[in-house]
Amino acid sequence: MSKQILKLGLPAGSLQEATADLFRKAGYKITFASRSYYPSIDDPEIECTLVRAQEMPRYVEDGSFDCGLTGFDWISENDAKVVELAELVFSKVSRRPVRWVLAVPNDSPVKEIKDLQGKRIATEVVNLTRRWLAKHGVEAHVEFSWGATEVKPPRLADAIVEVTETGSSLRANNLRIVCDLLQSTTRFIANANAAADPWKKQKMDDLILMLRGAMAAEGKVGLMMNVLRANLPAVLKILPALKNPTISELSNSEWVAVNTIIEEDTVRHIVPQLKQAGASGIVEYPLSKIIE
Repeated sequence: MSKQILKLGLPAGSLQEATADLFRKAGYKITFASRSYYPSIDDPEIECTLVRAQEMPRYVEDGSFDCGLTGFDWISENDAKVVELAELVFSKVSRRPVRWVLAVPNDSPVKEIKDLQGKRIATEVVNLTRRWLAKHGVEAHVEFSWGATEVKPPRLADAIVEVTETGSSLRANNLRIVCDLLQSTTRFIANANAAADPWKKQKMDDLILMLRGAMAAEGKVGLMMNVLRANLPAVLKILPALKNPTISELSNSEWVAVNTIIEEDTVRHIVPQLKQAGASGIVEYPLSKIIE
């Protein structure tokens, strides 16, 4: 009987390093070899292939991959029939959604959607843009942009539809945002047949659990301390917590151990307060995963 393998598509390009970092935090080591589109992973039941996020949905849909990571924007652009198993909010710069926006030169007369009537728009998301225009009853010429879309207005296009996280690239090219078309986050998608296969579905669910656990731990740390029972109410009043702090008995019945999870950037503010409230033996420790 042959060993079962999960065929996993990983996004090449701008999301590649962010994805590898997330997998590493989740406990999976991915190694990229120079000029190879087949990275290795320290799980013999997973086979990885690098492909651009733009193409991922159709390769998952047709069964070339059992599953993969791509943006909601590319699922929409390809009108792909895939099973979305999880939303994973991460990107190349931040942990927030990216935006597809309509942008024009600062001195453009275009102020709102209806002003696009008859205009030329350059974008990578041609289908998404055409559907959006049709929804608003606007007819415009939408052409595919092979890259460097920000430099096309005003000579090669009247407007662009482009993805942005911070808007800095648009501002650097003297463009202003007229409106948003779509917000997009990374999705873990599966082929319909793979999602119906019990072994593959369990393998994907396990992988998603660990990825979500790694994301949940970002920016958080554990904090533990010893507290006299008499000082416990004052200490608990100070502590913010993911859930209620864990309170454990110690060998000395007058003392308890308190263990909690907090945002890392609050530690420097509350540790002095905890000390003043009577906590001792305060230890901060890193977290790699939080599994709900």
